Amino acid sequence: MRYQKIFRENKGVFVPFVTLGDPSYEMSFEIIKTLIDAGVDALELGFAFSDPIADGPTIQKSHLRALQNPINMRANFALLEKVRAYNARIPIGLLLYANLVHRFGIENFYHACAQSGVDSVLVADVPMCESDAYVHSAHKHCIAPVFIASPNARPPTLEHIARSSTAYIYVLARTGVTGTHASISPQTHNLINDLKTLTQTPCLLGFGISKSEHAQQALQMGAGGVIVGSAVVNLIETHLENPTHMLARLGAFVQDMQVGLCYN
Repeated sequence: MRYQKIFRENKGVFVPFVTLGDPSYEMSFEIIKTLIDAGVDALELGFAFSDPIADGPTIQKSHLRALQNPINMRANFALLEKVRAYNARIPIGLLLYANLVHRFGIENFYHACAQSGVDSVLVADVPMCESDAYVHSAHKHCIAPVFIASPNARPPTLEHIARSSTAYIYVLARTGVTGTHASISPQTHNLINDLKTLTQTPCLLGFGISKSEHAQQALQMGAGGVIVGSAVVNLIETHLENPTHMLARLGAFVQDMQVGLCYN
């Protein structure tokens, strides 16, 4: 599995998030190529949705920008195929909402993921108690299910998450929605320790991670790396009128995060 390789070879991994189609499918591909060429370890990609309840204002706006274009599921998968053709080695994870999966059909969705070269899927708004159909179809199509572990999760829920997440566990650096923040919740260290008693599946820290110092803190807490969404998407939004500068800034941001993950 591609994820196993990156966790085996790197002390800490850096995974950026972007929404497909923001600001267009063509520019999305250029953004993703830039991130890959700059040296990210894996990708987390979102499908635009009208009600992204787990996301804060920055990523919500990326969904809205994408939805101004002719967005549809088949075009999303076509772009994923282009990304996989561009790089055969990088793990590709999806983070999306259940309504999109249901409308496409759970079996159709995971089949399309497999055909497009996707490695993992996190359906953000599906609780563990309703996840069986997703997990079953994911395994059938050799896609790794990923679940979110929050600081306020009860022990039985953490045990279920540990059993069901096979690529990595998405650990929340704090409760709430996505967005850039100044610090990581002190509860996170205990949460990672609890998960490590239950599973060897690596933990990736997300929600509020925005700078190299956060990446270093995440490793010190025992995480296998970080997922960064709002800070990446904010660079896209800030430089919409100057795509060349946008891509340069994204490349520089990746290099800065790599420093925090002790790559240099």
